[in-house]
Amino acid sequence: MRIDAHQHFWIYNEKEYAWITDDLRKIRRNYEPDDLFKELKANQFDGSIAVQARQNLEETEWLLKLAEENEFIKGVVGWVDLRSNQLESQLERFCKRKKFVGVRHVVQDEPDNQFVVGEDFLDGISLLSKYNLTYDILVFAHQLPYSTKMVEKFPDQKFVLDHIAKPKIKDQELDSWEREMETVATYPNVYCKLSGMLTEADWKDWKEEDFKPYLDVVFGCFGTKRVMFGSDWPVSQLAGSYKDTVSLVESYIESYSEEDRNSIMGNNALNFYLDL
Repeated sequence: MRIDAHQHFWIYNEKEYAWITDDLRKIRRNYEPDDLFKELKANQFDGSIAVQARQNLEETEWLLKLAEENEFIKGVVGWVDLRSNQLESQLERFCKRKKFVGVRHVVQDEPDNQFVVGEDFLDGISLLSKYNLTYDILVFAHQLPYSTKMVEKFPDQKFVLDHIAKPKIKDQELDSWEREMETVATYPNVYCKLSGMLTEADWKDWKEEDFKPYLDVVFGCFGTKRVMFGSDWPVSQLAGSYKDTVSLVESYIESYSEEDRNSIMGNNALNFYLDL
């Protein structure tokens, strides 16, 4: 089964999607399940994992409703307030819905780089394994050392790095990011998404060879059983088509065994999120 492990939906409005700035105006429109289904079908995908784009409980509820109405949405990575004293009741509420598989917080937007090692945030992370929930790590490369400190405290919690931790591909910066990836990958409960790469490169003038050094690092660190393809659609539309996101990864892994290709393009995501 081919699974897109990272995509978003939204009904655009300026207030709730303030992060879609003028530079991103190309994606200032609605993106709904019917739009994605066309892309999945055209690229021979069987389903996807929907990931939160707003930091509120209404977002999680809305995504779960979409997932219940659309069979191809296999799971939802939603948002809950990991620092709240009401967290457990939030988790109990959403875990009644079988497609609630994980949680994400947009840490990349937090001004404090040590946000993820704050006591209240760590208390929240400590509850996730009790509910068999994963955690998506969304950080910039310079924030990754603190995420590693978080990870080392929870050996039984499943983590996945979104967007290969957002290195500066456009500037071809590699060294410090590579060192941090080598470190975080030593923890076997950490996976990595091959997602969000196009938008870290030059949107108008990227080439496949721009990504090879970064993919070399990811596969050197995580192997083929802890990486998963994700489109980051529709954000990826800023720099290329859905097909571009697929082709970038498939071109890199074309010499891999069929088993490894199947793992990267779907089976690892099913194992990570759905225990399949």
